[in-house]
Amino acid sequence: MCTSARVTTRSAHDDRADLFSARVGPGAHMSEADVIVVGAGLAGLAAARLLTAAGRSVIVLESAEAVGGRVRSEVIDGLTLDRGFQLLNPAYPEARRVLDLDALQLRPFIPGVLLTQGDERHLIADPRRRPSALFSAARFTPGTRVEQMRFAAYAAHLASGDGRRIDRGPDSAIGDRLAIFGALSDQVLAPFLAGVLFDDSMTTSRRFAEFLLRSFILGTPALPAMGMQAIPDQLATGLDVRTRTSVVDVSPTSVTTLDGQLRARAVVVATDPATAGRLVPGLAVPTMRSGTTWWHLADMPGAALTGGLPVLVVDPARRGPLVNTVVVSNAAASYLGGAGRGERALVASTALGAGRPGTPATPDEATVRRHLGVLHGVNVDHWETVAVQRISATVPAVPPGTSFRQTPRIGGIFVAGDHRDTASIQGALVSGRRIAHAALKALA
Repeated sequence: MCTSARVTTRSAHDDRADLFSARVGPGAHMSEADVIVVGAGLAGLAAARLLTAAGRSVIVLESAEAVGGRVRSEVIDGLTLDRGFQLLNPAYPEARRVLDLDALQLRPFIPGVLLTQGDERHLIADPRRRPSALFSAARFTPGTRVEQMRFAAYAAHLASGDGRRIDRGPDSAIGDRLAIFGALSDQVLAPFLAGVLFDDSMTTSRRFAEFLLRSFILGTPALPAMGMQAIPDQLATGLDVRTRTSVVDVSPTSVTTLDGQLRARAVVVATDPATAGRLVPGLAVPTMRSGTTWWHLADMPGAALTGGLPVLVVDPARRGPLVNTVVVSNAAASYLGGAGRGERALVASTALGAGRPGTPATPDEATVRRHLGVLHGVNVDHWETVAVQRISATVPAVPPGTSFRQTPRIGGIFVAGDHRDTASIQGALVSGRRIAHAALKALA
């Protein structure tokens, strides 16, 4: 739960005399703490909260201007834009454990997808939670009856128990596992997972993909009313976070920034994988998936798009570069700010790749708009492009055989992040907790 403590987020470039007591030169020991956490993403903040709650003094250093890591939002012309299209699944056990979900004012999406089939659109959703989806599904039933029954049994299997059975048996590519569902896999599951995993080859670990599928079956993904930024902001409440502070070196008992050195009894590196790899010798750095998200302000109300439903739209025929598109304001009208609520709609659309070295080329605006017109079945010529976000590191790739419980300490330095657990918000939060417990044990 969010504490009622005073927010103490601070900047190393603002009022340094207040931030760094006892500073006498570039190499001075500017401050001391039991633990210094490098990186104010979800893993670092989760670790810092638990350590602080245990009575330890903690300093969190963050190079960016705000907390959140890859979970960030910005406001442009009154519109709230997340860093890529992201969702929080309140079914994540760790999210329920550490977040005040009520305070986030979650705006749910429909647990399903809207498939484009020629000029028609068909809602495929969990009939237990969306009974009206049965009518649409009756008109469009991908796969044979046998394949559908197989998948129903498979989904029930994933949802039952505590999820540990997912880890049993050899790992493999999720595409191999889903192949038995035939057209249901090709037309529904694969298009959906391509956008979730940032992987259209379906070579991601079966165990990891099934963990995500289980979460979607059990929960209803949602957006905080004020944007995904509300999640790290809540976690940071009451912590000593120093933003705009670049770390250049770490040791088991010290952190060196551009302003000098800070001493601690333990150091946690909770940065992005590439930065962690530079700071911690011997750390295995995963390949990162990439993607590009277009944010458009439509010249029509959300009711004219997806029937006003907050649902992910996918294209089984893959007639363009977009893996999904969604009318964000149909779920969270607050994302529109004052931009003509009820008269306009905010749409987020994603393609794989970020147009940077080592990633697929980013499609041009005209190609994206053509595909948007197909997906939504409307003229998009007058939609305003608000932002194009090229994100070279969306989530870590998770090939078959990936370990989801990495060692917490390398060379005396604690390492946290979703790349040390499952590549998800759940994994980041769990990693923060595991590293905090390991650090507390070492400090005892």
